[in-house]
Amino acid sequence: MDSLVTLLSETPLAEWMRLSRWGYAGINTLHVLGIALLVGAILPLDLRLMGRRPELPLVDAARLLQPVAVLGLVLALATGALLFLAAPGDYLAMPLFLAKLTLIAVAVGNALWLNLGPGLARATRHRRWLAGGASLLLWLAVLICGRLLAFVAE
Repeated sequence: MDSLVTLLSETPLAEWMRLSRWGYAGINTLHVLGIALLVGAILPLDLRLMGRRPELPLVDAARLLQPVAVLGLVLALATGALLFLAAPGDYLAMPLFLAKLTLIAVAVGNALWLNLGPGLARATRHRRWLAGGASLLLWLAVLICGRLLAFVAE
């Protein structure tokens, strides 16, 4: 594992992430944009899954919001990987970073569980409420971990 971390940290892209003030700032800005798109789409969809605004058709809301959430997730993951390259050894040594990655995996798994299972249209009210509530809590925890990473060194 140490050799992989060393290999990653010595790539030209990793060096650019460490040394380019504007490059790092630009990637970080795109990371925040990805998070905003993801959470901005997830929040209303999760609330609808939990029964809020029942007059809005769930399937229509999902068709509108899911592509935005997926775009945000892909952007956040791609830029997050670039930010990771700036100090892979330091990040991997932080339990908070590993917790964030675990929470992201569980949150994505939760979305897949709902969408690849019976689908939104046929999921029971209980399953939709559970998936929406879990999603809200998981993505909130991801946000908290990510924000704390900027200020807490372990």
